[in-house]
Amino acid sequence: MPLEIIDDADLSSRLSLRLRARIERLIRVHHPAELQEARQAVRGPFRGVLGEGSNSVFGTRVGGTLVQVAWGGLHRRDDRCIEAGAGVAWDDLVGWSLSQGLCGLENLSMIPGSVGAAPVQNIGAYGVELAECLESLDAFNWLTGETRCFDRSDCSFGYRDSVFRKHGAEHWIILRLRLRLRPLRKADDLRLTHPDLAAAFAQRAPACADEVADAVRRIRAGKLPDPALYPNAGSFFHNPRVAADKAGELLEREPGLVHAPDRSGSVKLSAAWMIERCGLKGLRSGNVGVSGQHALVLVNYGRATGEELISFADQVRGAVEQRFGVPLSIEPRVVLS
Repeated sequence: MPLEIIDDADLSSRLSLRLRARIERLIRVHHPAELQEARQAVRGPFRGVLGEGSNSVFGTRVGGTLVQVAWGGLHRRDDRCIEAGAGVAWDDLVGWSLSQGLCGLENLSMIPGSVGAAPVQNIGAYGVELAECLESLDAFNWLTGETRCFDRSDCSFGYRDSVFRKHGAEHWIILRLRLRLRPLRKADDLRLTHPDLAAAFAQRAPACADEVADAVRRIRAGKLPDPALYPNAGSFFHNPRVAADKAGELLEREPGLVHAPDRSGSVKLSAAWMIERCGLKGLRSGNVGVSGQHALVLVNYGRATGEELISFADQVRGAVEQRFGVPLSIEPRVVLS
């Protein structure tokens, strides 16, 4: 299929937040080999890559060109390694890996977005991060037209972070991932350390990874609003990390503050708990608001714009920083102009 070039493209149906947004030019690419041709079809500045639009906020009218990855591909390289094209829906990859008798991704079930977006923010949930199983990935340099293989160490993974989120790294387009998983031989191979999963299997250990995936789906469905009914981008804010002494000061003032030690020696704080403590859970302002189900989720209740959503998000951030002295950072990519 040739390139699809759409001028003055409406992005509302391509974003999980369903924001009123348009881009000067959208190029849908159906095979990595077409990227060289796509480079010649740019109008205005290159504005990056769009997968399933589950982690992006765009303004009402954005100049430049956005590239949408639309290729798939799933195959098994050996008894433990699988390869997935960037345009595959992440949850489809999880289901396929389980059908192959491999475990390692079950805790990451039901995370929205595409395979290509997963390493950018090092997706993680229920005690597992992508970085633990990623072996390598291929990425296309939009500036030079060259393709490079990144191994795990090259990706500089951190909490919801990678080299691809750094300033100046917007020119990398991820083409495919290679993941090193494992055959399930015993229940000990499954990661059940997260409190929600520990509670779900308190009476009986899961017999297979599929049971863990099903439990994760039930838990997520109970906690998070359905984006088909309440358009959202999942967690809108990162859980902040602070030094241990700062955490100690906060806990003296707020003994109930949900927190956990971090492997780096800092302390991770629950952004959802702080937002809720500020009385903002369920708050609505015009077309946008904080979900009544989960305080980390911002919802588009009507015909919101990206500008309206970010203005509201800044109010939430301001309230948290005023009360706790802790700044919150926004998780989705934001392109307003």
